[in-house]
Amino acid sequence: MPLFTAFTRAALAACLLPWALVARADDQDGPRRLAWPAAYAKECAACHVAYSPGLLPAASWARLMGGLDRHFGTDASLDARDVEQLSRWLQQNADRRPALAPVPEDRITRTARFVRKHRHIEPETWRLPSVRSPAQCMACHTGADQGRFSEHALRMPEGLSARQRAAWND
Repeated sequence: MPLFTAFTRAALAACLLPWALVARADDQDGPRRLAWPAAYAKECAACHVAYSPGLLPAASWARLMGGLDRHFGTDASLDARDVEQLSRWLQQNADRRPALAPVPEDRITRTARFVRKHRHIEPETWRLPSVRSPAQCMACHTGADQGRFSEHALRMPEGLSARQRAAWND
């Protein structure tokens, strides 16, 4: 009987290990932190938070870098050398988890992870002057500009109603 119990425990542990890794990944600060190329910080962070490459899959980054002349309604064109360097870096550090479906419009705010993590945020919160849109990560995530999205380092945005403030810690 002890051999059967040991075998059963080992089999159960092998089955549960992938779920434990997924749960652990959600507890972390999000995508791993890494050094950003100077061109990424200079060019991309000039208009928005320089998003961590691990927030999108490689295919999304390829499409975004291939369409910089029409980057969400703006011409964000770069010289060929910067495009090549940044594209390579983004591909090397992109999200490698298997995707169930392509990311709609290649928007970080439409990824399954973002939607799941922010599902309790009321639509009017995104429209607050201190937030402006779901893409303004720095409104709540104090380390977003460094690729850190820990739930333990959140700041309550200005303008929340009393009810929203009360729900913030639920």
